[in-house]
Amino acid sequence: MPEQQTVERAREDAREGKSPSTQAGEFVREEMHHIREGKHGAASTKQAIAIGLSKARRAGVKLQAPKKGKTSPGTRKKAERDYEKGQARSHRKPSRSRSRATSQALKKEGKSAASHRSLSRQAKSAARKRAPSERRAAAVKAGRTRSRRRS
Repeated sequence: MPEQQTVERAREDAREGKSPSTQAGEFVREEMHHIREGKHGAASTKQAIAIGLSKARRAGVKLQAPKKGKTSPGTRKKAERDYEKGQARSHRKPSRSRSRATSQALKKEGKSAASHRSLSRQAKSAARKRAPSERRAAAVKAGRTRSRRRS
């Protein structure tokens, strides 16, 4: 269950017209904090990010599932299911036993998934997979928003 503060920050991002991935970033950040403070662990940085994105989708962030071929079919199905759950009106209380099992499994995992080093490594490997033109476009856009924020 995401913290109320996180949900509020994501809603604020939505009101400001920020992209769904930016809104979801709040949930990923929360997940990293949870791992760092020892609430639970994660097998890898990728898993930690996936947990955050899943929480975001379930909280109603309009973040679509990745396209076919981008991730494994199981991950994609889970993302679709999370998205539908988040967009649905009725929210059933999560199953206590399943929730407990998930937390217990995550508690056995390591804490290094949220370290600065592993996050940096994950970001670099993700960037390498993108085309140079995509990376350049992102840098140009970042520069544009940076200059807009300064004035």
